[in-house]
Amino acid sequence: MTGARKKRSPFRNPQPKVDPKAQTAPRGEARGVIQAPVAEVAVKSTGQAPADMRGEKLHKMLAQAGLGSRRAMEERIRAGEVMVNGKVAGIGDRVTAEDHVKVGARIVRWPQQGQLPRVLLYHKPEGEIVSNDDPQGRPTVFSKLPPARGAKWLAIGRLDFNTSGLLIFTTSGDLANRMMHPRFEVEREYAVRVLGAINPASLDALRAGVQLEDGVARVEHLEEEGGDGANRWFRVLLREGRNRVVRRLFESQNLTVSRLIRVRFGIVALPPRLKRGQFIELESGDVEQLLAWASAPEQTEAPPMLPSATTEHSRPRRSSPPRS
Repeated sequence: MTGARKKRSPFRNPQPKVDPKAQTAPRGEARGVIQAPVAEVAVKSTGQAPADMRGEKLHKMLAQAGLGSRRAMEERIRAGEVMVNGKVAGIGDRVTAEDHVKVGARIVRWPQQGQLPRVLLYHKPEGEIVSNDDPQGRPTVFSKLPPARGAKWLAIGRLDFNTSGLLIFTTSGDLANRMMHPRFEVEREYAVRVLGAINPASLDALRAGVQLEDGVARVEHLEEEGGDGANRWFRVLLREGRNRVVRRLFESQNLTVSRLIRVRFGIVALPPRLKRGQFIELESGDVEQLLAWASAPEQTEAPPMLPSATTEHSRPRRSSPPRS
């Protein structure tokens, strides 16, 4: 990173989340197959649930299986691409472990209990997009990831083409949803380099909140970290992930962001020794801790940061170029 060395580490412990509406996250999905969560069955005092309330909503189950977002799964259901027990599925359908579910030609299997999803940490460089399909043919982060072994890598949040830093990938749609959904207000922390002189009134406005084209946005914490010449570094903390929100916040004050790096997402920090273009996979203990944190937003004490020493001391990997 260019510019002056910062005196304080950009890695900070997250503040406890508070969301009593959140539900417990499932333990995750197995490796090697398309997986979905064990069905949740609503049971009345009689011990039986109405037939139309058994199991899990189909679009949610497919998302948790790692096939895409819930919205994307609803679109595939509407397009008639999903079959349940040999019949075309509809929006609102529910399924259980006994149902035979297919998406296109792919069979979706229900996992055994106790299996965990996979979680990768990737240090995204500038000049890559977070998409599987780009009409302009630009490099994509997904080409740098290892095979998901029958599942699909889901990006937890996005970074724009010119932004670098921490990207988290998982095979669990439920984990991705819990970390990205606006109602959970998961912290995102950035190192931001700004070009030019900065009026203190502009920083006060960012803290208080400014009106953007898609609503009011504000920074939770803003701290100057030094810099040389015309460039000044700031540590910025937000609890949302709207498209280009950090850049747009500074642009609202006529300030230009010359470099933007995400250094933390929730309790997961960018490992200092993870170079750009490299990834590491979280060990099972770290995955369990991440799932527990995501499923317990009412906790009052800030949890320890991830990755743990066990994961961080594993060798970072850079994927091999695709075979021609």
